[in-house]
Amino acid sequence: MRAIGAASAALLGAAALALTAPPAAAVDPFTVSPSTVNPGGRVVLAAPGCSGTAMAASGVFDTVTIPAGGSALATVDWDARRGASYTVSFTCAGGSPGTAQLTIASATTSSTSVPTVTRTATVTTTPSGVRGGLGGSVGTWDAGELAAGGSLVAAAVAGTVFVVRRRSTAAGRRH
Repeated sequence: MRAIGAASAALLGAAALALTAPPAAAVDPFTVSPSTVNPGGRVVLAAPGCSGTAMAASGVFDTVTIPAGGSALATVDWDARRGASYTVSFTCAGGSPGTAQLTIASATTSSTSVPTVTRTATVTTTPSGVRGGLGGSVGTWDAGELAAGGSLVAAAVAGTVFVVRRRSTAAGRRH
């Protein structure tokens, strides 16, 4: 009976693995993420279909070298024409060349300026100057944030005083 149970578990595990693995045809040989970007924005270039190093070139950014199995970041030129679509040419070392499309956002279209590697999540940022002193971690403070922070500090102090007093009175009762 143990052999049947082990074989069943192995078959179920293999079936689950086969169902969750992406099919080989689903892998894009060349990717540009995001596919729509503002002038001056950044895109992540990847060539998962290449077994070795790849090169990516376009009329709106400098030629970029993509390491085998990795990705590279390219900054789109500030003078890229809004609403235009550009071809990104990929050349694989020991593989076939390919292309992908990159669209420059029109004035009314919003896009991400800092891309993420995954296709499901994007990070939207607005360009700003360098903020010295705190490393750019502090923007503006509003009254609600200050009140919430102050109340958290007050609650922590009150809790600490309560626990310390309780321990000291409990220790004083022991003889």
